[in-house]
Amino acid sequence: MTAPVFAVVGHPNKGKSSVVATLSQNDAIAIALEPGTTRQRQEYPLTVDGKTLYTLVDTPGFQRPRRVLEWLEAHSISASDRAETVKAFIIQHRDDGGFTDECELLTPLTEGAGIIYVVDGSVPYSAQHEAEMTILRWTGRPSLALINSIGEDDYSDTWAQALGQFFQVVRKFDAVSAPFEQHLSLLRAFGQLEPDWERPLEQATDFLLAQRRQRRTEAAAKIARTLEEMMSFREKRTLTTLQTSEMSDEELARQLRTSWYHNQRKREQQLRIAIEKLYEHHRIERQEAELEWHSEHDLFSEDSRKAWGVNRRYLATAGFGAGAVGGAGVDALTLGHSLGAGALVGGLIGAAGSYFYGDRLTLPVLNTGVLTNGLRTAVFGPVQDSQFGYVVLGRAINHWWHISHRNHAGRELLDLAPADNHWLEHLDRVNRQVIHRALERCRKQGALDDKTRFALAAAIEQAMSAYDDWLLNRT
Repeated sequence: MTAPVFAVVGHPNKGKSSVVATLSQNDAIAIALEPGTTRQRQEYPLTVDGKTLYTLVDTPGFQRPRRVLEWLEAHSISASDRAETVKAFIIQHRDDGGFTDECELLTPLTEGAGIIYVVDGSVPYSAQHEAEMTILRWTGRPSLALINSIGEDDYSDTWAQALGQFFQVVRKFDAVSAPFEQHLSLLRAFGQLEPDWERPLEQATDFLLAQRRQRRTEAAAKIARTLEEMMSFREKRTLTTLQTSEMSDEELARQLRTSWYHNQRKREQQLRIAIEKLYEHHRIERQEAELEWHSEHDLFSEDSRKAWGVNRRYLATAGFGAGAVGGAGVDALTLGHSLGAGALVGGLIGAAGSYFYGDRLTLPVLNTGVLTNGLRTAVFGPVQDSQFGYVVLGRAINHWWHISHRNHAGRELLDLAPADNHWLEHLDRVNRQVIHRALERCRKQGALDDKTRFALAAAIEQAMSAYDDWLLNRT
């Protein structure tokens, strides 16, 4: 079966490239406010596991539609020759420079592509667009119109009435924020318009659904592995006798602690980049400043603890006794006020301590080994409190959610503001227990065995699913 091809056409600067970027899952497509960003047609196939499901063709916008229509009407004898008249127009004008954009956008239609006509529903409908729509109808190709509102005003109802006279299907579709289900709905609609496309587009929707499930599973595995590494991470340094005599324990602890913080931040950042690449997001700009200690978004900030951590009562009962999520009330989850005071490592915190959850988390400690053959090994870590794991995990799940629901037309800064409900709130008791036991094992024993690692990844995936369901149902 041949993969369907869709040409995305319309007036300049109405969101055509945004639609292509979202439906092809390609954030490399140039999207700009000024007209004329796209000057030549460009094909963007959507491929899953080496199989091209369909191809989107980004095209220039109409520049002289009324003059094109005049030419077509002057050279057509009857409705039966209109498609051939469009081909004749392209042949005559493709090299004269007068209708370059029109020839570029009409060529894929004469070669068998379906039509996705994009309009901006935030601007008033105008009869000048009727020339464009009439030309497209002359091609005889299966057609679908999308109302992609760019501005704040809404004239979509008027647009829908007019578009319905020219196109077989009319849909509202915000290329930046449309949910995944709307992507699939468009494919199903096109399958109903062209019998030859029904089967391949049905397969395409099945592939995309399977891909989405697989991506979530892979993301959970990546999060589980990173969580294990961060919980068990140790910063080590081997010192000679001279180095030992020249450096106080306080200075050694400060240096190792700084390096430990840096590596933990770096590992979280690596996880985020891996998740973004998994979802084909390669050019995200960030609202947060993850690597700056003074930032409220930092891994070790008090705000992160408030948003993603759990309280001492939850830790003590592993979330399953009095005070667990639900029943006894929100005190089970941190929400910023109920963590008890944790023991600090005397003298080793220095100025950085307030960035590590203040006095609410037990810090790693410095251990120095016995002098052997003139060398001594100093170790800072691993983290002494499972609380840290809950913060890392909550931040990872929240980041995953924003990335998995981000369309590839999005160019806004990535803002990872937490939801107003804790990420554990809707996870069942059994999976909470799996997560807690894995965190405790990481903290006490280091690396997990394969069975525990697999169980942790599965429990994390369930947490992701529960968090996703709650956020989507909320809206």
